[in-house]
Amino acid sequence: MAVPKKRTSKAKGRSRRASNWTLKPAARSTCPRCNAVKLPHVVCGNCGWYAGRQAIEVD
Repeated sequence: MAVPKKRTSKAKGRSRRASNWTLKPAARSTCPRCNAVKLPHVVCGNCGWYAGRQAIEVD
């Protein structure tokens, strides 16, 4: 079994683990009907359309 030659410092191990906690920007897409910016797979808050039909009534 492989054995490490030197001890890994606390900072090295913690920084390696911390890289998985970084925040990534949320994905964005545009509504094909009104070209407003929206989240993918979510009803458009501007016009209320989703998947080629009106899902909610927006005033």
